[in-house]
Amino acid sequence: MSKVNLSLPAVQIREIRINSITGFQGGAAELVSCARRGIKDNPRSFTQCVGCASSKAACMTILVQDGAVISHGPVGCSSCYHEFAFTYRVNSPLRGVETPTQRKIYSTNLTERDTVYGGNGKLANAIREVYERARPKAIFVLTTCAAGIIGDDVESVCDEAEAELGIPVAAIFCEGFRSSVWTTGFDAGYHGIARKLIKPPRKRRDDLINVINFWGSDVFKDWFAPFGAKPNYITPYSTVESLARSSEAAATVQACSTLGSYLGAVLEQEFGVPELPTAPPYGVAQTDRWFRALGKLLGKEAAAEQVIAEKKAEYLPKIAAVRERIRAIKPDGELTAYVTGGAAHGHALLSVLGELEIKAAGAAIFHHDPLFDNGEPDSDQLAQRVKDYGDVPNFNVCNKQEFELVNVLNRLRPDLLLARHGGMTLWGAKLGIPSLLIGDEHYAMGYEGLVKYGERILETLENDEFVKNLERHAVNPYTDWWLRQKPNTFLTRKENRACAAV
Repeated sequence: MSKVNLSLPAVQIREIRINSITGFQGGAAELVSCARRGIKDNPRSFTQCVGCASSKAACMTILVQDGAVISHGPVGCSSCYHEFAFTYRVNSPLRGVETPTQRKIYSTNLTERDTVYGGNGKLANAIREVYERARPKAIFVLTTCAAGIIGDDVESVCDEAEAELGIPVAAIFCEGFRSSVWTTGFDAGYHGIARKLIKPPRKRRDDLINVINFWGSDVFKDWFAPFGAKPNYITPYSTVESLARSSEAAATVQACSTLGSYLGAVLEQEFGVPELPTAPPYGVAQTDRWFRALGKLLGKEAAAEQVIAEKKAEYLPKIAAVRERIRAIKPDGELTAYVTGGAAHGHALLSVLGELEIKAAGAAIFHHDPLFDNGEPDSDQLAQRVKDYGDVPNFNVCNKQEFELVNVLNRLRPDLLLARHGGMTLWGAKLGIPSLLIGDEHYAMGYEGLVKYGERILETLENDEFVKNLERHAVNPYTDWWLRQKPNTFLTRKENRACAAV
């Protein structure tokens, strides 16, 4: 189990804390088998693009209803933050937020002069101005590479502003160069929230369960009702008060283990809120485990068994019917699909494919956590996938290297591409591969989720005329030379051994 330390201003990065990696190509079973012995990263000699931890911290803080965010750095570093304001507005009906508040996002706009003389004064003035303009209940200050390089004392400025204004002012250290695993940005955001916003519990509430999630639909409200509880979503659509009282919940569950690994450990180790010790509910077998684990944790095993029995009676025939319809699309062969996405949700989509009896041709997963902060083996969703449905060949851990994705898709030519992140399905479509992007990470959860996701897969496969036409006219920017290379050409080690002990 990873030991959290809230006395430190910055969270420990994932490469050190849980040995996360961004480079591997081989089979999923090989990667899983190495987890207990230690995994060694396989760096690249060429990288096309990378994500930034600061945007991951931003998406968890911008979506707090009554907070404000200041990006301490050049204004360009906050140029992508508008997408979270858009997401907040568009997805608010899914959470029953009838009047979503306007997002408050600011930048200190560090200039060349500021990088020479320092930006502490500019940050202090910005915090005061943001408070006067927006009157937020908390202010989150996100650091950028520029602020980190010049060594601004962001923590002291925030502490002084907090004492002056009487609201939490959280310094969140999420410079892009801090970690090669950009999901460290999630941890940085939650570290700041835990240090400055979450308060010691006044009492334990049996009717409240924390759900660490992105911005998916509200499936947990109905799932928790038989247990006499309701969800406390963290952080999209949280308030400062609901975050403060998350320490009082009966349990914490994850919609995405990658996202909430650190905060789940913080809530358990520092505030006594137990984390559900199993992976999220994708696929029938794992959904069974998830409800049983929840029932055991809450001391309501009978309620869990009743939920499982009722839902399986209703949905298993529907799942079987969806399987039959999918099978009929390619009666003389086996349908294949390729998955690309972040770690935990990518693994979840692989489980969905296994349950719907679509062969996983491979996957491009943006990083890999061999173990999560809770140290619980059952939280490993990739291990659950391999155990329940078998190995996944052509399993590529890559930090969103699109040139590798195009290479693999061109070689494998699967019948379907599933993605979780925008900009990835474009490459499948250009190659004439029907491609499906669903941003709602809750969409495929549970027994009912398999039916819904299966229906969307059917729609995608049955309506492929556009991508077939696009393939005839699209121009591929990658050369024939690259498409003839092996996908692991730029990995430093070609033997693909993942175990550190090898």
